[in-house]
Amino acid sequence: MVGEGADGADAVDLVNRHYPDVLLMDVRMPKVDGLTALRSVKALPKSPRVIMLTTFDLDEYVFAALEAGAAGFLLKDTPPRDLISAVEVVARGDAMLSPAVTRRMLEHFTHANPAQAAPEVPGLDKLTQRETEVLANVGAGFSNAQIGQRLFMSEATVKAHISKIFAKLECTNRVQIAIVAHEAGLTVDL
Repeated sequence: MVGEGADGADAVDLVNRHYPDVLLMDVRMPKVDGLTALRSVKALPKSPRVIMLTTFDLDEYVFAALEAGAAGFLLKDTPPRDLISAVEVVARGDAMLSPAVTRRMLEHFTHANPAQAAPEVPGLDKLTQRETEVLANVGAGFSNAQIGQRLFMSEATVKAHISKIFAKLECTNRVQIAIVAHEAGLTVDL
């Protein structure tokens, strides 16, 4: 950890001084709120990957944060080990949303455009059984480490499956494959 700020202005200043790889930032802060600070941080030439934290599980915060360039969005009640895992996931270049946020976001996209939701998802038949299991877990919002624990495989194996899923489904990020999982009706036991 290289710094801790009291508000969004401090966060921007600390990023300018220390060039962190990952920034954890609260949505609601005094003086300069987290969403405004996020926009300022993402405008910097060497901006870190940002995980937004909030107590308030409101869709408007999630959408605003993702549109502004956040790589993650977690609730403050996220267990410490999951928070550490999220920092590691985001530092590696992946995105991380809390499972509850992921489910709501997927429901929003599929219910907002029900006519666009395909009954059969193109490319899904190209996936192996194991890739389909990994896809369902990504759709539920789990990190690579969590998927590995749930499916009894190494994190490297999970990453390999996800790379194959990206290629077979012609997706470029985890949110896209999570949407595919939701459209296909793939679920996992939480």
